[in-house]
Amino acid sequence: MPKKKIIVSVSNDLSNDQRIHRVCSSLIKLGYDVTLTGRKQSKSPQIEREYKTKRFRLLFNKGIFFYLCLNTRLFWYYIFNSFDVLLANDLDTLAAAGLTKIIKRKKLIYDSHELFTEVPELENKNFKKNIWLKIEKTFIRKADKSYTVCQSIADHYNTLYGIKMQVIRNLPISSPFPDDYTTRTSTLIYQGALNKDRGIEIMIEAMQFISGFKLIIAGKGDLEKKLKVLSKELKLDDRIKFTGNLDFEDLKQLTKTAKLGFSLEQGKSLNYKYSLPNKIFDYIQAGVPVVCSDYPEMSRIVNDFKLGLPINVKTGKELAEIINNLLSKPERLLDFHNNCKIAAKELNWENEEKLLKDIFVI
Repeated sequence: MPKKKIIVSVSNDLSNDQRIHRVCSSLIKLGYDVTLTGRKQSKSPQIEREYKTKRFRLLFNKGIFFYLCLNTRLFWYYIFNSFDVLLANDLDTLAAAGLTKIIKRKKLIYDSHELFTEVPELENKNFKKNIWLKIEKTFIRKADKSYTVCQSIADHYNTLYGIKMQVIRNLPISSPFPDDYTTRTSTLIYQGALNKDRGIEIMIEAMQFISGFKLIIAGKGDLEKKLKVLSKELKLDDRIKFTGNLDFEDLKQLTKTAKLGFSLEQGKSLNYKYSLPNKIFDYIQAGVPVVCSDYPEMSRIVNDFKLGLPINVKTGKELAEIINNLLSKPERLLDFHNNCKIAAKELNWENEEKLLKDIFVI
């Protein structure tokens, strides 16, 4: 019996999307013939995966024309290729998948990685936001099944659209737990996108008041140049390292060197308020105590497992006071590290992927 074919689509260049890689690998276990599609950028690295990949070169790299170009390329790719199921990841690929479902009458599954219409980038941009809301309202009910990264976002969509969105958390694949915490270097880490309201400026400013430690910022994004300028202006170039995007395994090994990990989303955005970033689970697997925003989903994980501190700060000096106090209590940090070991046995992809079967066995 031939395998069912599934086309999985994202708007990135495939190289650093760990959630998508895990889902695609799990779909192979479920018996699917998987093709992952995305964009091709000038500096996109070569990738080798156990599933097929297809990357499109686009005329535009951002803005409305990028999204139009991406969805046009995806639509025609769907039309001229055979498949049994489409998996659209995030709202920026849903229009092409939704239109194709109407025409070809195939199964459509939707994975919402965030509350897309509530991202800070759309704040006070009512025209753009309304366009995305219209796309969402038009196509989200076309999906045969849908899921997202946490219960708060699922509840939001279920209430708004009367659907039954399920939850597949963004958990990492388990790996040998590092029991070397007391001998680690004096390093703090932030991993993730360098975008608005991630609290990265506050982390950089805090380093003025934290002695003997370095801050690693692992990721890329719209604010990268601005953050590097801030680091230079504060004369912190020798204590703050920007790594850019890293390979999955390289990032994992780097995270295991840190004493503390940050996830300090800021602002009033519902997307951040309801977020449950994958970086928190990466920190847990690496045995890194977590300092996160006191938002519902994040604080629930950190408090339930006693992994670190949910906090509310608005300045670098406030953050530094909290960090310096925490660093002065190595026994407490070691307790957080040991609790990460307990949490890691539960909060991993091997457990979470079992939930995919109910969604994709159709």
